[in-house]
Amino acid sequence: MSLHRRPRRLRRDGLRELVAETRLAPSDLVAPVFVDATTDERVSIESMPGQERVPLDAVVDRVQEVRATGVETVILFGIPEAKDARGTRADATDGVVQRAIRAIDDATDVTVISDVCLCEYTDHGHCGILEAEARDAPRLTVDNDATLDRLASTAASHAAAGADIVAPSAMTDGMVGAIRERLDSSGYADVPILSYAAKYESAFYGPFRDAADGAPAFGDRRHYQMDPRNGDEALREVALDIEQGADAVMVKPALAYLDVVSAVDRAVDVPVAAYNVSGEYAMLHAASDRGWLDLDATALESLNAIRRAGADLIVTYFAERIAAQL
Repeated sequence: MSLHRRPRRLRRDGLRELVAETRLAPSDLVAPVFVDATTDERVSIESMPGQERVPLDAVVDRVQEVRATGVETVILFGIPEAKDARGTRADATDGVVQRAIRAIDDATDVTVISDVCLCEYTDHGHCGILEAEARDAPRLTVDNDATLDRLASTAASHAAAGADIVAPSAMTDGMVGAIRERLDSSGYADVPILSYAAKYESAFYGPFRDAADGAPAFGDRRHYQMDPRNGDEALREVALDIEQGADAVMVKPALAYLDVVSAVDRAVDVPVAAYNVSGEYAMLHAASDRGWLDLDATALESLNAIRRAGADLIVTYFAERIAAQL
């Protein structure tokens, strides 16, 4: 065996970093923030250790905590004071996310992404307007076309409040086109859209539904979110959203879909985001609590894997913890 080529030579301390193929920086990370209009104090999220719901009057402090670690971007999720069948509070001028955006914009230099969906605002927990008779026939779910106007109105209200990026996550066909048209006609042509273009109907979302009160009251979301068995379909979804005006696209979840992240990155010429979701976060915490894994080491390795797969930015609940290490 020839020993002229020894890959180990470049693995020594002082050289490993020099030749590392993947670079991860705090500026690559996006920290989720949950703003809760129903509480006047911070509330820990039991299934997501270290994460909280924060009241409106604490949201600036929460975002400044994120910024102090070097993370420059947050994505906002809102828990409204009231819910109804149409998610009326989603596009309210005085809605929880709209008020939070204005407060953050006035007090910080943090980039704000707003999640645009209805599941947190509807009393049935689905991501849009229900089809006729859906409450009596759980096989029916969301009326796609009736939902588009609600999503467009919500995105425009976020832009009016000062959101730097709007991120539709409802997996509603045509949502990017509807939002782009509304933003442009409302004077917000410069506000970019980060589309949850390949969002799977995943079992890894459980803790998030605790955090955002967004679990469906009946049925599930398999009729509008993607089948986890499908990969090529993600490329079609991404292509459609880019054609409609998406400035960046997201794959969700991340770790179980690294093949999709990689395929999307190779196929498109816009930035690719990946969402390291709540279940992926919670399972590492659970294993760490039992002494089975080192939390910091596995979290960092996971984020590097997502970055290596091709993600330009990563939405992750580990953002602050890992940024502090970086």
